Amino acid sequence: MSKRSRQYSLGTLSELNVTPLLDLAFVLLIIFMITAPFLAESADLIIPSSKASREAIDPSQVYTVSLDRNHKLELDGQPVERDTLAGSVRALLTDHKDMAVIVKAHHLLPIQDVVGIMDILREAGVAHTSIVTKPEAE
Repeated sequence: MSKRSRQYSLGTLSELNVTPLLDLAFVLLIIFMITAPFLAESADLIIPSSKASREAIDPSQVYTVSLDRNHKLELDGQPVERDTLAGSVRALLTDHKDMAVIVKAHHLLPIQDVVGIMDILREAGVAHTSIVTKPEAE
């Protein structure tokens, strides 16, 4: 009988059961796949504060300089030459000290043309300039 009991004794396992390990790996993979897009899109932003935001520019003191595809300039809808733009802006500055100018340019024009207009405005004494943009169509 002792020979028989030795025959059924417990032995070492020659194979490792990896099914629970694979189940755990797949569950973790699914969790990471679900949460990764949320982590990528979120960002903690600290928005700066400024005293200038309290001193908003009056909309009646905002002027527009348009530059079309053919390099024709307009100041608030009135045609103006590039050489006389600075003089026209200086004349407006005598009445409106805190005026702002928005530059609208055709999207096919080189950026150097827009920068040149902004330089003319800066030399004329305009402190607030901006460029009009629009979001790209998707």
